[in-house]
Parts: sequence; C-alpha cells; structure tokens
Amino acid sequence: MEKHYILTDLDGTLLRSNSLLSSFSENIITRALEEGHVVSYATARSYASSQTKVSDITWKYPVILYNGALILDPLTQATVGGAWLSHNITNEVIALGKSYDQVPFLFLLDENQHELVLHEPLRRIGEQGFYDSRPNDRRFHEVPLLQLNHLDKKVMIVTYIGAYEDLMPFYDALKLRYGNNIYVHFTLDTYLQDQYFLEVSDPLANKGAAVLRWAELVGCLPEQVMVFGDNLNDLGMFEVAGKCLAVSNARQELKETADSVIASNDEDGVAHYIQGYLDAWNN
Repeated sequence: MEKHYILTDLDGTLLRSNSLLSSFSENIITRALEEGHVVSYATARSYASSQTKVSDITWKYPVILYNGALILDPLTQATVGGAWLSHNITNEVIALGKSYDQVPFLFLLDENQHELVLHEPLRRIGEQGFYDSRPNDRRFHEVPLLQLNHLDKKVMIVTYIGAYEDLMPFYDALKLRYGNNIYVHFTLDTYLQDQYFLEVSDPLANKGAAVLRWAELVGCLPEQVMVFGDNLNDLGMFEVAGKCLAVSNARQELKETADSVIASNDEDGVAHYIQGYLDAWNN
C-alpha cells in the first residue's frame, strides 16, 4: 500500500467552531494512522494547548507548533526543528511595543527544552481572556518587567493581543523597521470577540518553512504532502505542499490558492475528505 502524507491545521479546520474535535474526525484520523499513513497537524497552538483538544488521537509523527516556530516529536517530546528569534530583536520588539503601550506574551523554550510563557501584569480584555482560556497552565509566569537576558532560552514567538485600532500602528512600525527580517502574523482571533493577534517570530518560523522540514523528518518530498487549512497563516503550507484543501469557512485568500474547497470545519470537512481518500486507496 502506498503511504500518504497529511498535515492539517487545527482551529477552524479540523476542530469545529466550538474548538472541539468530533468523534467522527477522531475516528477517521485514527483509522488513517492505523492504516499506515503519515498524519499530523500544524497549528498556532503550543503542544500543551493543542493536546487539550486532540489528545484522544495517538499522534505518531512530528507536530508543527507556534505557526512553525517549533516542531516536536510527540513520542519522545524532543524538539526536532524550529526557528528562534534573536534575543536582540526580541528585546527591541518589546521596547518598540511599549512605545505603543503594547506588552506581549513571550513564548520560550527553557534550557531543558520546556515551554515557558512570560508576561507582565495583564491589563487588557484580550490578554486576560487568552490567559483565562488556559486554566492551570503551568507554562505561564508573571514577571514585573519583560526583558530577555538568559542566553539559554530560545524565543519562539512574541504575541500581542488587542483591538485592531490599538495594534495596527505597532504593526506598521514593525514592518517599517524590520521588513523581512522578522515574520509578522496579524489576524482576527477565532475565539476572542473583536480581538486581534499580532505575532512576531523569526522569518523561518512559519508553516511553509516548517512543512519543508516536516517532509524531511517523515521521509517524503513536499509535493507529496496534502495540507488542510482555513486562515492566512496556512498560506505558507499552501505554497509548498503538493495538494492543498481549504475548508469552506476559510479566508477567501486561502480558497483562491487551494486546489479544492471542501466542506466546513463544522461539517467535519477534513475527516470526510480523508475518509474518501482512504476508501479509494483501499479499493
């Protein structure tokens, strides 16, 4: 039997709008893995956060996290890929943000390769909502002042949460100062009403570059990979993968670059599409 390679986004794609994984999707993904296909996910979430949603599936292959800033082996918990923002640029971004009255969540790997999230006291609705959505998450630590001076820590992503009109001037300033020397993702959040995420990372910390690394890790060519997505951070995957499917609830820009548009996340479009492929592969 020919082995097939599948990567799916989670929120808005594999997960339904209530951020839950349906039993049907769980069963189909599990079936694909049991039949010997290579299936995994690429998400903006951390490993801990993603596993609160999809841990009922026994994932065997590397998972892409933080929009590509980190690639993790779920079996060994080892870091097998990633792209880190330099400490100098991180501190500069934090200082520039403060000039626009913006303070981030700083996502790091510590010296033991454990995820760590540092933040100053929370002041805004979006920041508090994001924090409250992750109860008892031991990664989060409040500090009086954010400044990175530990050389043993790796910076994965600098995340700001707020209203569009508050973040947009800062976004413009970042693009003007750094251009292509950083990767900036600015988008409306899926779950926090009227709140935007502005995320800063290394230029290679994106899903497109991560798919190239993932393909190496699992032993295939990028053009052999089938990807599913819904949002602008999935565009990188669509640029390098061989087959690209957008759910019907996806952003229009993604639909325009997709090979096909499938049923929505609330209709389990990803699972139904994979099921059709499984049935065809077995006949």
